[in-house]
Amino acid sequence: MSNNEFHQRRLSATPRGVGVMCNFFARSAENATLTDVEGNDYIDFAAGIAVLNTGHRHPEMVAAVEEQLHHFTHTAYQIVPYESYVTLAEKLNELAPVRGPTKTAFFTTGAEAVENAVKIARAHTGRPGVIAFSGGFHGRTYMTMALTGKVAPYKIGFGPFPGSVYHVPYPSALHGITTQDAVAAIERLFKADIEATQVAAIIFEPVQGEGGFNVAPPELVAAIRRICDEHGIVMIADEVQSGFARTGKLFAMDHYADKPDLMTMAKSLAGGMPLSGVVGNAQIMDAPAPGGLGGTYAGNPLAVAAAHAVLKIIDSEGLCARAQQLGERLAAMLEESKAWCPGLVAVRGVGSMIAAEFNDPDSGQPSAALAQAIQKKALEQGLLLLTCGQYGNVIRFLYPLTIPEAQFNQALTILQQVTRG
Repeated sequence: MSNNEFHQRRLSATPRGVGVMCNFFARSAENATLTDVEGNDYIDFAAGIAVLNTGHRHPEMVAAVEEQLHHFTHTAYQIVPYESYVTLAEKLNELAPVRGPTKTAFFTTGAEAVENAVKIARAHTGRPGVIAFSGGFHGRTYMTMALTGKVAPYKIGFGPFPGSVYHVPYPSALHGITTQDAVAAIERLFKADIEATQVAAIIFEPVQGEGGFNVAPPELVAAIRRICDEHGIVMIADEVQSGFARTGKLFAMDHYADKPDLMTMAKSLAGGMPLSGVVGNAQIMDAPAPGGLGGTYAGNPLAVAAAHAVLKIIDSEGLCARAQQLGERLAAMLEESKAWCPGLVAVRGVGSMIAAEFNDPDSGQPSAALAQAIQKKALEQGLLLLTCGQYGNVIRFLYPLTIPEAQFNQALTILQQVTRG
């Protein structure tokens, strides 16, 4: 059956609210290559939205899931526990850059992890308020929509949202927003909207995902840590998109001297299997009463087996170092592209979490049209890219860190061609 036939069936069978970017349908995938139902190959620089840092169907991950299939697929950890959940928690407790002794709880999706981090912070502090940042993305459930600092397409038509959520600007050199501006906005909240003693948590992405790969300056992270310590607020780092070697370190927070109280994780944790988690200070994590955390599929044993394999792969294949190497090459090529692509106004990121921002060369205004035109041309040449940013004018690059050298070079060649217009 052709891509077009499947497309027509999709339109009839599924709602328009589930937005779909590509007009082709996947048949198979291997490492950084996607093959559609008509046999066309694509270089995958989307990786399921940062889910496949270890590539499609890494053999070690597949073997781990197959092995688990021979034992059991589900018990509900809260009913009958299993060792692999505990050992994965122990590994992450050791690896996560969190202050003090740590504990970990597993869930299914990134939004679930964020929801539960807020629950834990509120249980620990007895307070309602949560401060988040403009441009941030934390999920599509009601609490996480409230936390998300981007209206279109995530919030349109869905209000009202949960209360006691407040937003402040996220630093952006290109848009003239400084760390001082962000910190001053938090201080203004304490004077105008909510007293500091009623704030349970401040949540931020060390590298914004949907926001356009804006990297938190060290001064911002230090200021958040200082404010949280001063007022007894829980500091939450949302690492759902930035975790598991993407930034050149296992977690983006490994780049900073100041550490959070809680961290959320998901996406590349389990190499394509649905698994998320919250790791945090043990005292804070223990605040909810028994039964207050969990979920029917939370910590599914197949996904947990995949996550054990992912951590081994990242270590054995040196993916943190490779993320840094590949990211440097991509960033250098994009910087060179500014010579022939005047609309390319910024290249930023850390490790292999790199983005390019585009403005209209004539008006200087953010240009989603230019970013989309480059994205379309790349797809025509077999390179799958994603856009992001508050104005939709940013292209983000999320290739598997296991991508073969020849294929990565081919992708860079395509990027050079499509940015020439």
